[in-house]
Amino acid sequence: MNKEKIQSIINEVYPKIEEYYGLSKHHECTPFVELHHNIYVRLTGEEYDNSILKETECDPDAEFDRQENTIVIYWPKMVSKKWLVQTLIHEYQHYLQSPIWMKRYYNMGYDYSNHPYEVAATKAESNWKIFA
Repeated sequence: MNKEKIQSIINEVYPKIEEYYGLSKHHECTPFVELHHNIYVRLTGEEYDNSILKETECDPDAEFDRQENTIVIYWPKMVSKKWLVQTLIHEYQHYLQSPIWMKRYYNMGYDYSNHPYEVAATKAESNWKIFA
């Protein structure tokens, strides 16, 4: 999917996700959604360099930036409407979750695969048909 198609889907489904899940008690407003090519370009502002991503093994599909209250979608990773909607739901769950407990669970020894907030966000992705 191209960037314009992805933005069109976001414009269609994201308001439904916001309405369905509501506001977080940890933020003043719902997150803004931004599209970026990849995390390297977003964080450095430099041109795309695939070799850097391979070296760092850090190439997420999306992320929730708590400091900026922003869902960042790395648009080349979005291969279908279903994947995009699931990704928006997943990251919106992180917006709803406590930032203190997000960090606390990691400090308790959980990793991405078994972190209670990641498990819950992944489970919520199954609601994608409500919004598609």
